[in-house]
Amino acid sequence: MKIRIGTRGSKLALWQAYFVEDKLVAAGVKTEIVTIETKGDKILDVSISKIGSKGVFTEEIEEQLANGAIDIAVHSAKDMQSSLPDGFELISFSERELANDVLISDNKTTSLNNKDLVVGTSSNRRIATLKHFYPHIKTVPVRGNLQTRIKRMEEGACDALLLAYAGVHRMGYDDKIVQKLSLTEFTPAVGQGSVAIEVHKGLSKAKKDLVRKALNHEPTEVCLLAERSFLKTMDGGCSIPVFGLAQIKDDSLQMTGGITSLDGKEMIRKVFIGKLKDAKSIGEKLAEEVLSSGGDRILKSIKTELSNQ
Repeated sequence: MKIRIGTRGSKLALWQAYFVEDKLVAAGVKTEIVTIETKGDKILDVSISKIGSKGVFTEEIEEQLANGAIDIAVHSAKDMQSSLPDGFELISFSERELANDVLISDNKTTSLNNKDLVVGTSSNRRIATLKHFYPHIKTVPVRGNLQTRIKRMEEGACDALLLAYAGVHRMGYDDKIVQKLSLTEFTPAVGQGSVAIEVHKGLSKAKKDLVRKALNHEPTEVCLLAERSFLKTMDGGCSIPVFGLAQIKDDSLQMTGGITSLDGKEMIRKVFIGKLKDAKSIGEKLAEEVLSSGGDRILKSIKTELSNQ
């Protein structure tokens, strides 16, 4: 049996593809890696919200899944839209890396408490969180792969970058981390830190079963089912500052989730605890609580604001 693995071509995306390949090879499977350029990789001079937040990093890859050119697609779980197109499904989630955001800089004295600090990020969630907790921080948009962003920082575009720990660690830039940010303040994007496997319904059951057995980490899957259910109910794309993190505590699932206004002035954060088997309903109920507590009003305002940009 041979599994053709589709992936974006950045160094981080290829790290994820090789990670998946190693697991499959260890399970006795032949593999082939196929690199695919997506809309999000081609357009770097405008924000994701202006490109269109759904499928920015997945649309071209899904075309290859649908026509059978590849068997599986490897994604950062946080890049996956909450509702997949008809015929597609996520069948596996890798064990989650630390979910924290981190601040990286070449200046070891850098911290978010510094005055006049300029931070590079294009994430509306991170920008809104900074405005809420650290309103003195100035942000500048920095997109592209990790190496491109670091180069821009070194060229003076910003003093520091705000990034996911998982990508920084996987690319070997731990020495640039100057601050690991708390999950309480910087609750991550849904799925942050895990690698997701997407397939088309046309893939054989034998291949699906083999991939799940080799790659799926059940505790992480439970958490991400709750998180993705939360995101779907919130109707939040990757340009909406929605955050969500589910964690297993003893025999319970505890999920924190919420939304922040674009100007950072309002943040609604709620916690819901339930049974592991009820992961999806936990995410839904948490989202309903956030929305009914004013999140619906914030969400409507954000969508109006983004559509007018």
